[in-house]
Amino acid sequence: MRILLLFLVVFTISCNNPKPTVTPNFKTTFETSEGKETATYMEVIQFYNHLDASYKSIKLLEMGNTDSGFPLHLVIYNPSGEFDFEKIRSKKRVLLVNNGIHPGESDGIDASMLFLRDLASNKINAPENTVVAVIPVYNIGGALNRNSTSRTNQNGPKSYGFRGNAQNYDLNRDFIKSDTRNAKSFAQLFHVVQPDVFIDNHVSNGADYQYAITHLFTQHNKLGGALGTYIENQMMPELEQKLEKKNWPITPYVNVFNSVPENGFSQFKDSPRYSTGYTTLFNTLGMMVETHMLKPYKQRVEGTYEIMNSMLEIVEKDAETIAQLRADTFNSNPKENTWPIQWSLDSEKFKTLNFKGYEGKYVDSELTGLRRLQYDTTKPFEKPVKYNNTFVPSSTITVPEAYVIPQGWHRITELLELNNVAIIPLKKDTLLTVESYKIKDYKTRTSPYEGHYAHYNTTVSTTTKDLLFRAGDKLVYTNQTAFRYIIETLEPSATDSFFNWNFFDTILQQKEGFSPYVWEDLALAYLNKKPDLKREFNAKKANDSSFSKSWYAQLDWIHKRSPNYEKAHLQYPIYRISKKIKKATL
Repeated sequence: MRILLLFLVVFTISCNNPKPTVTPNFKTTFETSEGKETATYMEVIQFYNHLDASYKSIKLLEMGNTDSGFPLHLVIYNPSGEFDFEKIRSKKRVLLVNNGIHPGESDGIDASMLFLRDLASNKINAPENTVVAVIPVYNIGGALNRNSTSRTNQNGPKSYGFRGNAQNYDLNRDFIKSDTRNAKSFAQLFHVVQPDVFIDNHVSNGADYQYAITHLFTQHNKLGGALGTYIENQMMPELEQKLEKKNWPITPYVNVFNSVPENGFSQFKDSPRYSTGYTTLFNTLGMMVETHMLKPYKQRVEGTYEIMNSMLEIVEKDAETIAQLRADTFNSNPKENTWPIQWSLDSEKFKTLNFKGYEGKYVDSELTGLRRLQYDTTKPFEKPVKYNNTFVPSSTITVPEAYVIPQGWHRITELLELNNVAIIPLKKDTLLTVESYKIKDYKTRTSPYEGHYAHYNTTVSTTTKDLLFRAGDKLVYTNQTAFRYIIETLEPSATDSFFNWNFFDTILQQKEGFSPYVWEDLALAYLNKKPDLKREFNAKKANDSSFSKSWYAQLDWIHKRSPNYEKAHLQYPIYRISKKIKKATL
């Protein structure tokens, strides 16, 4: 309801904006520069303002703030002139396109301007079953930070934006942790639009090859079920076939670094930190476009245009199928008893691609005197290449009926609410039987990564206990639309869980300790009362030489097994309910 009200307010403001009095010029900077330049942020917004003023099928809206101080915009194309997404979704599918998440990769920014103009002016046949929504520039702060040098490997345009946003975050790593205003506004926008299909436009780094465009669909095993089958066996091959007929050969994203593709490569796994990983949590069919950095800018923009146009044709044709598959998935996922939270590549399974590359070899470097990779573009080849794109679950959890979140964890509940998670406060103090996690082990990155020292390889131990929760503590049932988002953020061992993004680091620090000269006597008295514990202690001293030589290790070992040891240390503060709760008790 809050997001719907936000949309209505924004819609009203946008409708009251004064229309331009000058005759708009719909030639873009890309076109007037003969494909050598990209539009500035101000030119992009001015273009869409003029498009909005000139065509009833176009609406430009402001959809929240960004770190730059400028609003996040959304452009909607609907031939009927209906821009209320509550009404749109009852009749049509929605294709959402994101541009400029890395503003140096500006291909989508220019391609979308051409695409929406051509749709509005009927140069492209108006779709009957599909509405197109476009974020003109997502990383506005980065777009304003223009230069001509930071994209070291890229062939044009003449100048472009920077990868980091106004806080120097890489926004394509921020969809779960949401450190930026951009990410929070994107979440609001996403849940207003609720797209069926999502495209995020990028430019690749990596190997050299003949293709100007590549695709990176969300990983089909991770998407799962009938949706995963559809994206892998129907949507992706149909897109490839369409583009081939239009003389735009395309291949899966070439996921190699300082290696040659003919050795084989694997699909990139888009975990929820990434745009298509995040949209997958809500059963949206996602794809990144990755144009090739070394191809001329004009060719890359035109290729991006053709991918969006071809995808629109597919969504238009398969509108009913996509709607039914998504509805079935929303209904079936919460009924699963187990759910995967980590994935690993199955190296034994592969496809064979008829890959169009360039001969690569390692030669002596004139600069370093060592071996370096060199591609010879005068020696193109077309040969079979192994492509591994099967992932299997490496860790699963039993799906709980609900999670209980004590009131102190405000940031968690705020992000859940931002993502349309239904949260029910307990009406009274309630004794609940819950599963309780203790953090058993974890590793932490030694270098900063997007503002965090993230955890990984997290494992937990589980106990079942009765705990008294207070009125106002939060209950989150898993049987809801946001099922996947709930599981993959609240399960601490999940790849991009809130725990792994440091949201619970306060539990990792012990707050109370002991003075050795005091605890020594108390520890001895405690052991004498616990004969089994005393035998375990003596056995450890006898078998562990480092333990027997450390008085502190021995005192700490006893302390951690005594009632004096604080319960909060390593205690994951979100609890699981594995059996149904009678509503009368809440």
